[in-house]
Amino acid sequence: MLLDHAPGTDTRQAWPGLYDGEYKQGTGASFEVENPSTGKCFATVDGASAEQISTVIGKARTAFDGGGWSSLPVQQRAEKLRAMLGWIQANADRFTDLVVAEAGLVRASMVKFAQIDLAVKHGLDIIDLALTLPSVTDNPLPLSERFTPHYSLQSFQVYEPVGVVSAISAYNFPLWIAAWKIFPALITGNTVILRPSPLTPLSALLLGEAAQVAGLPDGVFSIVAEGGNEGGVILSTDPRVDMVTFTGSSNVGRMVMKQAADTMKRLQLELGGKSAQIYLPDALDMAPGAADRVCLAHSGQGCVLGTRIFVPESEKAMILANMAKSLSRAVIGPADAPATTMGPVISRAQVERCESFVSAAVAAGGRIVHGGKRPVHLPDGHYFEPTILDLPDNGNPAAQEEIFGPVVCVIGYRDIDHAIEMANESPYGLSGHVFGKDMTQAMAVAARLRTGTVNVNGGMFSAYASSGGRGLSGVGRERGVEGLRIYQEIKCMSVTT
Repeated sequence: MLLDHAPGTDTRQAWPGLYDGEYKQGTGASFEVENPSTGKCFATVDGASAEQISTVIGKARTAFDGGGWSSLPVQQRAEKLRAMLGWIQANADRFTDLVVAEAGLVRASMVKFAQIDLAVKHGLDIIDLALTLPSVTDNPLPLSERFTPHYSLQSFQVYEPVGVVSAISAYNFPLWIAAWKIFPALITGNTVILRPSPLTPLSALLLGEAAQVAGLPDGVFSIVAEGGNEGGVILSTDPRVDMVTFTGSSNVGRMVMKQAADTMKRLQLELGGKSAQIYLPDALDMAPGAADRVCLAHSGQGCVLGTRIFVPESEKAMILANMAKSLSRAVIGPADAPATTMGPVISRAQVERCESFVSAAVAAGGRIVHGGKRPVHLPDGHYFEPTILDLPDNGNPAAQEEIFGPVVCVIGYRDIDHAIEMANESPYGLSGHVFGKDMTQAMAVAARLRTGTVNVNGGMFSAYASSGGRGLSGVGRERGVEGLRIYQEIKCMSVTT
């Protein structure tokens, strides 16, 4: 057992930085894990060295090439992965303690459901979905090509695993995001090396216990933790790795893409977002909760959150007042406190990022309606007030860049065409939100948004529906059929008789 006392205390825990069939002490640089609610270190991880990461890649390559996992019937792979997920569910309290402590997810919120229960459900559902997909599909040749006086022809596609997959995960939902990568990759027969964020590595490292209990073969699933980025570069460049799946910022995503280019690795990148919430004139009664939906969702640390809020210009003043009134009920505090509804952001650097964008917004003509600074009653930890910015236009710096904190931008539109134009005026294209009671109009607006996902009057996360971005928001899809097939190569087979 890795964790034998409660996280979040001043007693510093020591963690190995490597799981490779068993836990091993990392021989690289050790690094500290902070509790963002206190700003204090509560764990130390002995990071994996470059040599250890290279060895892990070699073992994953050998395990894949040997065919012991990829050639196993998919039903048997499913059985082992279900056992792994069952162990996660049985140890939900341990995982919850960790994500509250390392990620600052509010315990009194839906953290257990969103971070643990939903991760398990999505893992189980993606396994069930994989079992429904054919391993061979027919190519739609016309009869004139299938049968001639001289021969008959069959043509079909065979789906095979890509190979060795590097899974590089983000800090905000460390277990859930990791599950979106490792279970689709494993059920389709790949071997996987998980590299969690150095800000939130502990819940990911705990997955090694689940793999041990499930009896995954040696080299099929490994975890490497590090405080820097050397290992991430190795996992993106080593020619023995066939695919990189990465969730994180667009800037780092660009680097991953460049690093993978020399060996033409398969890529799945889920990157930043600056998503729009458009409130149509018949749905303004839904607008007061627009800021709450962003700021109270893990302190705005979600790439799909609708941080640009578009409302009719004529109603903007009233909507801003109602949004501020609703957000004023938020209780900012430590993630473990029962009364807390909004916890910290991940780091001091993230607090400073929020401050800088608020300052830039005001300098460019914006106005702070609510919040906009560090809360004075919380001198320790990494806190920033839930913030509403009244912006004169969509060109404001706060409307163009991902802030990744509890800051929303409210912008007025003249008419629906103007709202759509501004929503699409972004280098990002990850998600979007449309609120309207006239469903014909709401659907027409949704159809014109250039983004990978659009939510009309709400949203959902399902293992059966894929998501992905356009532009700076990434390439490829996660979850759904597309999120399984991306971990497979297509081999076209043609047979003449």
